[in-house]
Amino acid sequence: MARRERRRHVDNRRSLVTPEGVDLGVTLADAGTRAGAFLLDAVFIMLAGILITIIAVFGLGGLGLDRAEPIAVVWIVLVFFLRNAYFLAFEAGRGARTPGKRIMGVRVASRDGSGLAIDQVIARNLMREIEVFLPLSMLLARAGTGVADTMTTVFGLVWALIFALFPLFNRDRMRIGDLLAGTWVVEAPKRALAEDLAQRSGSKEDDFQFTTAQLDAYGIAELHKLEEVLRGGNEAAQNTVAKAIMDKTGFQHRNVRAKPFLTAYYRQLRAHLERKLLLGKRQVDKHDT
Repeated sequence: MARRERRRHVDNRRSLVTPEGVDLGVTLADAGTRAGAFLLDAVFIMLAGILITIIAVFGLGGLGLDRAEPIAVVWIVLVFFLRNAYFLAFEAGRGARTPGKRIMGVRVASRDGSGLAIDQVIARNLMREIEVFLPLSMLLARAGTGVADTMTTVFGLVWALIFALFPLFNRDRMRIGDLLAGTWVVEAPKRALAEDLAQRSGSKEDDFQFTTAQLDAYGIAELHKLEEVLRGGNEAAQNTVAKAIMDKTGFQHRNVRAKPFLTAYYRQLRAHLERKLLLGKRQVDKHDT
């Protein structure tokens, strides 16, 4: 069992190279995990939909049945926006995952190693309307008897199955939405609360001092990437990032260990960016000068 799990982990392992040339490495979520996350999210959306339905029913009671049709139209529109806003809001956040994905320990990531852009989130989630909700709506709308209804039901089921099974027939377990948006879903298991990297330890990290110009070379996006590298514990990645920072900032002292150097730079960069935020200056990334 353990051997099978290790082999699955190796088979799902992919290289994820950031624009800075750092290979963070990711493990793709399998189809079962993704399906479980989606079902959990569907339950949460359904519960919110039930609440909206209860409110709509009370609205009908107050307005009378003669105005039921406008209320029904408003209900359909609200449910549409609810399910789309749900996925968009959560996946566009820093965690890039919905509550269902968080529970299952997965998140959305950009395949080119850059940060997840809002247009990617919009593309992958609007495509879900065509993949899942459109055929489901068709089946619900055509529930009944007759040849036409039977054909529509079969067509809707085939449509839904094609899109639902698509991740099983490609190596990277991607939906059509992932393929179009340039994303994939990767494992992001829960971790025990880690130490605050900004806390000084009194060790060799305190020997490094950086100038304001050296700290201005990077912004919030790079600070987050640097934290991922430090917490990841990948020595090769840390060496690559340390060299990249030294080259960009002109840091001359080369004969140093990567982790103490990166930890010191992370602490001072974080404090530097926090001071700038207090002054109303937000440096998003290295390109934001």
